[in-house]
Amino acid sequence: MSHEAISVFDMFKIGIGPSSSHTLGPWRAASAFLTSLSKKDILGEVLSLEVLLYGSLAKTGVGHGTDIAVQLGLSGDDPVTFDVNNISSKIKGIKESRKLFLDGKYEIDFDPEEDIEFLYTETLPYHPNALTFLAALKNGDHIAETYYSIGGGFVKKEAEEADDGSNVVLPFPINNADDLLHWCMMTGFNISEVVMENENIWRSEKNTREGLLKIWQVMRDCMYRGCHSEGILPGGLNVKRRAAALNKKLLQGKNYNDFDSWLKVIREGGNNFKYILDWVSCFALAVNEENASFGRVVTAPTNGAAGVIPSVLTYYIMFSDAYDDNKIIQFLLTAAEIGSIFKKGATISAAMGGCQAEIGVSSSMAAAALTECMGGTQRQAMMAAEIAMEHHLGMTCDPIAGLVQIPCIERNTMGAIKAITASQLALQSAPDYAKVSLDAVIKTMWDTAMDMNSKYKETADGGLAINIPLSLSEC
Repeated sequence: MSHEAISVFDMFKIGIGPSSSHTLGPWRAASAFLTSLSKKDILGEVLSLEVLLYGSLAKTGVGHGTDIAVQLGLSGDDPVTFDVNNISSKIKGIKESRKLFLDGKYEIDFDPEEDIEFLYTETLPYHPNALTFLAALKNGDHIAETYYSIGGGFVKKEAEEADDGSNVVLPFPINNADDLLHWCMMTGFNISEVVMENENIWRSEKNTREGLLKIWQVMRDCMYRGCHSEGILPGGLNVKRRAAALNKKLLQGKNYNDFDSWLKVIREGGNNFKYILDWVSCFALAVNEENASFGRVVTAPTNGAAGVIPSVLTYYIMFSDAYDDNKIIQFLLTAAEIGSIFKKGATISAAMGGCQAEIGVSSSMAAAALTECMGGTQRQAMMAAEIAMEHHLGMTCDPIAGLVQIPCIERNTMGAIKAITASQLALQSAPDYAKVSLDAVIKTMWDTAMDMNSKYKETADGGLAINIPLSLSEC
């Protein structure tokens, strides 16, 4: 049986907010278009360029920074390394000069207001997140390529077989939760050990470990930065950042100068329920306030849900005295595998499945990872993943003004708390008596997604997006 080979580094990508589907995906699509032109040896022959945004990319594109991402991608900038502090000046320069340097090398006339077209009423059949690049060449020829941003920063080119890794032979091929459990039972490995064996096909274990610690560093830095940044989020809703104020309130003037000393003074505050709850919420708020501000985040599995896994992982290392590289790696490996199973069996795109596909999946990933790290069995970890998703089923994606702010930021706090609760329930339960399997809940999520009205799938056409006045600020 064929299988889709997805690496942990496919699920966890370093990028820039506010959306993996609407920002990172289009950015990567623009980069792929440059690569395509380069392979044809015609990149320097481009005379003019238009970008067409369809469906969900059009309807929430401005709020999600899709137009900004496309320009940066066409300019040859890398979302992993591009200095987020230079985004505004770069985009302003393109707008004012009406010039764009393709791949940073070839100057063309480009007016973003004219050459990026938002087709609000048109949707392509394959996926709601579609964009087409139309290039006119100096010799009179034209090139058109369409790409789909299918969630979590994954991109597929139209009429091209996706590089789904089916040509990669893994020692433990996994398409669903039953496959994962089979290999765990066959080998006696826990989930993270099975995943690491698969990762060894792509690179050495040393490189995988180093890469995962880099992922954690970006998560950690994003969270720390968000807990120390005040002000109003961009976009016009005038949403006030809350993580920094909550951080100050909880620490009551205690001194620290870096992430490690910050963790130390947080630990000194105790471990009562309310205190821990406040910190988990603070961590999640911080990440997604950074995401909403075009900050550097890690898709986990998406940008809109980027705060759940870092907040639950930080909760674990802080309040379980588990600040250990091995535990961090174990957590991320386990989480990534659960996320990949959801991607294979359903979707991680809110434009396809609503918010259940983002916050729900991230909560499920975090619940399984926390359970394994807390000493739970493989069945208990999968049970935790199932519980977390079961209580996100049907969650709609209805961002006000098309911004990844309301209700997205707070939903990350809810997803984190549900993950911790799901883990606790699983750890205190006997999975053999569970009535719902992880595969069953994944199928149910997909069925629900198919039944969900499109206005609840990241279009800002329904729900809170149409019932809340745009002048209203979040309290």
